[in-house]
Amino acid sequence: MENELLLKYTASTDFAKDAPGIEVPYVSQDVQEVAALVRVLDDNSKKKKGGVSIKKARYDVAGSPDGIQVDSWRFQDWDYKKRDLPTYARGLFTTRTKHGVPEIVTRGYDKFFNVDEVYETKWANIETHTKGPYELTLKENGCIIFVSGLEDDTLLVCSKHSTGERGDVEKSHASAGELRLERQLQRIGKTKQDLARELRKRNATAVAELCDDSFEEHILAYTPEKAGLYLHGININIPEFMTYPSALVQKFADDWGFIKTGLIVIDDINEVKALLEAVAESGAHDGRDVEGFVIRCKRTQNPATNVYQDWFFKYKFEEPYLMYRQWRECTKALIAGKPPRYKKHAKITEEYLLYARKRLAADRNLAKMYNQNHGIIALRNDFLAFKNLQGADAANFEELFGSGASTEIKRDIILVPIATIGCGKTTIGVALTHLFGWGHIQNDNITGPKRPPRFTKAVLDELEELPAAYADRNNAQKHERKQLITDVKVQHASAKLVALHFVHKNMDKIRRVTKERVLERGDNHQTIQAASDMNKVVGIMEGFIQRFEPCDTSREPDAGFDAVIDLDPAAGSRENLETVVKELHRLYPNFLTTVPPAEELDEAIKAALEGYKPVLRHNIPDRTPRNKNQQPVQQQPKKKKPLEYISVDVPAKDVLDALEKTFATNSPEQTRFFKLLQGTRRIQPKFHVTLLHRTSSKEHPELWDRYKRCHEVEGAAAVNGKLGKMEVLLERVVFDDRVMAIVVRLVPSPEDANINSNTAEPPKPKWECANQVAHITVGTRDDSIKPKESNDLLARWLEKGSGAATGINEFGVEGKPLLDGTVQAVLSR
Repeated sequence: MENELLLKYTASTDFAKDAPGIEVPYVSQDVQEVAALVRVLDDNSKKKKGGVSIKKARYDVAGSPDGIQVDSWRFQDWDYKKRDLPTYARGLFTTRTKHGVPEIVTRGYDKFFNVDEVYETKWANIETHTKGPYELTLKENGCIIFVSGLEDDTLLVCSKHSTGERGDVEKSHASAGELRLERQLQRIGKTKQDLARELRKRNATAVAELCDDSFEEHILAYTPEKAGLYLHGININIPEFMTYPSALVQKFADDWGFIKTGLIVIDDINEVKALLEAVAESGAHDGRDVEGFVIRCKRTQNPATNVYQDWFFKYKFEEPYLMYRQWRECTKALIAGKPPRYKKHAKITEEYLLYARKRLAADRNLAKMYNQNHGIIALRNDFLAFKNLQGADAANFEELFGSGASTEIKRDIILVPIATIGCGKTTIGVALTHLFGWGHIQNDNITGPKRPPRFTKAVLDELEELPAAYADRNNAQKHERKQLITDVKVQHASAKLVALHFVHKNMDKIRRVTKERVLERGDNHQTIQAASDMNKVVGIMEGFIQRFEPCDTSREPDAGFDAVIDLDPAAGSRENLETVVKELHRLYPNFLTTVPPAEELDEAIKAALEGYKPVLRHNIPDRTPRNKNQQPVQQQPKKKKPLEYISVDVPAKDVLDALEKTFATNSPEQTRFFKLLQGTRRIQPKFHVTLLHRTSSKEHPELWDRYKRCHEVEGAAAVNGKLGKMEVLLERVVFDDRVMAIVVRLVPSPEDANINSNTAEPPKPKWECANQVAHITVGTRDDSIKPKESNDLLARWLEKGSGAATGINEFGVEGKPLLDGTVQAVLSR
């Protein structure tokens, strides 16, 4: 929903170009008004008890030729909720000019509150007392920096309440902000005096956020390419709150080298609310965790008067921000030898602390750096990567995954349907095998004596090579489930049994739907041949329904299931398949790391319905005593794993070396996305050129058949799946803000002649690439972007080229190295 809403709004980067048409706010200071404010502040700062608590601190301004001093005025946070304060500025500095005239030199925002935190920020009041446009800016997670100009052209850089001249924590904030500001001005060929004169001419304070993990880590990450001073406001230096519209702020940021804060402009408050609530579901925006949004608008005390003033409110996301803060404090407690204290997120926090203890024990320097506010984010991100979790999923771990969930489970899952005839259990089993290559054992394929233990053994045999197996029988009665659960726990204690419970409620509907399905499939079943004798089949189906015992995990034997997924027998198999896949991902995110897209689920169901044929047929046994000499039918051999794709693998080290050399000669701006991929561990661990994938086999049937023959004929003799050799020339790096790829040229080996080389046609290379552009995918920005998107990127690159107009970047690979590649057949999982 968030993406759909965002498509409606104009976002930051091009918004500033419209600023020249917007009137620049300006008000000069009223000497009497400022003098009255300073008197009230000074009087309150001298009171020991009662009234408003105001702290006054005086600072000498470093570098001021005239020896200017400024006074900082500081309220307690809780005082801002009181009525009739002399000012609501959070961050206020005053001085006297050389003529003794009082003036405001630095002014922060009026204190603004979270939605529902005070009366004014109740949604009902926001809707009736404010008007748009509503400017939403990301709430950056750093330390606030104020920048203003003094009458002797000195640039004053302050933190919230300090100029940085005292030996406390705030000193480093203001000093770090000034150093960063000096560097950014130097880059654009301007001086601090230039900026001081500009701000003083405007009677304004620039308000920025210093975000730099190399200086100090907070909760959210700012890698080197994202670090700097984020300009998010320019305030007029007067007692009442008056601030620039965001378009002018972004224009000023462009002119003076600040980083622009992300901006969304919306006219309707209901659309603002909808967007905020949509983003709050994940606590992330544009692929990164965020603390929240600041919303800038106009507000009136009385809508009837139509007098509106600048007003801010904020919408903070509690999660995963609060969870990250809890982990940080718990880690510091561990380092100090104190017991970590936490109430929320208990299960995932326990797992985080177990991981943190191991890391701290293995690296003594980690604790020292952590206490200096370095390595906080890396440790957290390493844990999330270890668990294969996004921050939002971790914050909602208990709610999303439940008590049966585990991030530790990566394999040995047994899916156990609890069903009656016609529910679609075999269709789902076949579809799962098609999707993931998991094992699928059908009870009806096992004949002869002692079928139940042999069925269990066949299921467990699948787990020797595959991560999961589908135990395909009805398991409608408790004694059947007891047998399977007991045998599995005895023989494979670490296996996880997941029940697929086809819940039987509306029996009339279930009878009707399942009968229709069985009639439709006719004799296409091992045991139930409806086309041959429907009356007999209906009797068999009714017997199963009468004997069906629902799954009840509060009692044995069903208490032995590790998890239960409820399904609707009357629903379509496509719907139930999606439920199974999503629930398995929720329960075991490291086992099923992603949910396949809808089209792959559609294809799997189609393959299951159209392609399934029973291996053997037999009648339901008449339960008469067996002949002692009867021999069980041999179980059918396991199906071979199908071919997934043919690729040319290249050494990862050589590819990484080539990338490092290529980007070493480029500017920080050009290198930003590559550094982002490195910093977030989004570069793929292995590299290959896909020659042809199964999903494209219909577009290239002859080539796919050729590759299948090569695999079948030569694969048996291949060493580690290697079918041939090919050299790969790295030519160009092409990327946008989502995916990066290397365009390559394939150089065949002389011995790799066409397998049809005896024909009169000119010989062709044995190995060809079916993609429009042969390439290696380097990495994607986040998990929502699949590597195959590199095909779309390169298609746009061919059509439109690179540059600012297309958003596509390209660089020649340094040295254009020629790498030795290995042609390999990759089988389905």
